[in-house]
Amino acid sequence: MLGPVILAASRSDKMRKLVSAAPVTKPVVNRFIPGETVDQVVPIVEETVGKGLELTLDVVGEDITTPEQATHARDAYLELIERLGALGHGTKAEMSVKLSMFGQALDGGHELALANVRPVVEAAAAIGTTVTLDAEDHTTLDSMFAIHEELRKDFPQTGCVIQAYLFRTEADARRLAANGSRVRIVKGAYKEPAEVAYQDKSEIDRAYVRILKILMEGEGYPMIGSHDPRLIAIGQELARRAGRKLDEYEFQMLYGIRREEHLRLAAEGHRMRVYTAYGTDWYGYFMRRLAEKPANLLFFVRSMITKN
Repeated sequence: MLGPVILAASRSDKMRKLVSAAPVTKPVVNRFIPGETVDQVVPIVEETVGKGLELTLDVVGEDITTPEQATHARDAYLELIERLGALGHGTKAEMSVKLSMFGQALDGGHELALANVRPVVEAAAAIGTTVTLDAEDHTTLDSMFAIHEELRKDFPQTGCVIQAYLFRTEADARRLAANGSRVRIVKGAYKEPAEVAYQDKSEIDRAYVRILKILMEGEGYPMIGSHDPRLIAIGQELARRAGRKLDEYEFQMLYGIRREEHLRLAAEGHRMRVYTAYGTDWYGYFMRRLAEKPANLLFFVRSMITKN
């Protein structure tokens, strides 16, 4: 019940100002977002790789209102890729991008987003890594999948994200699995209407398992985005039944959540990738993390009470 309320708050300027001004906010946000600049996130990359983990890096920020802002977002990713290449960690760290940051919602946004994301994908390939296109709300997905298909013509390793709570996702998964795509499956973190998405947690979980089974039995590379111990165990079993080796799929979890589980899975030989966001425009990302899991919200509220 709290999830939709928090998601609504994520779009409220008044709540943004209130949360941002709270004295406890920054140390709590730092649990999920380890920095605002490339210089601050580089040590996190080094530390994470040193633990036998991999990363996907996200420069947060979605409220793009001009083509110039979209160009700035593109350049922020190009700077990140340049730094990763200099570190020699290109193969251990990929990028996740939201096409809204590249101008997707502007006039002519589909073409603009494609034009902005292509040089990022090219630069990533040049240092031996790749890019995954994050899923956003359901109105953006046809454009995202079309851009994904276009990029894969030259860069077949380009990945995309699907969301289990959407009714359309099983069909999307079958198409992506058949064409050999890298696909991250998540439950979904946007407020979607009942006309397009499951609203009940148990229904979402069942859909997640059905879709993951499709991916595991397909020709692509599944990326299991979940912190749920039951879904992680089911993912391992589905991989075993499909005859997949440990390097033929991976787990992905958010920075700051279930850190011991990251290490446990890596120690068992699994590929474990940590989704690590950074940047100054952290509010929307942070609020969706609270909405996804009640424990995250309780952690934040407890910290505010204790601090004050």
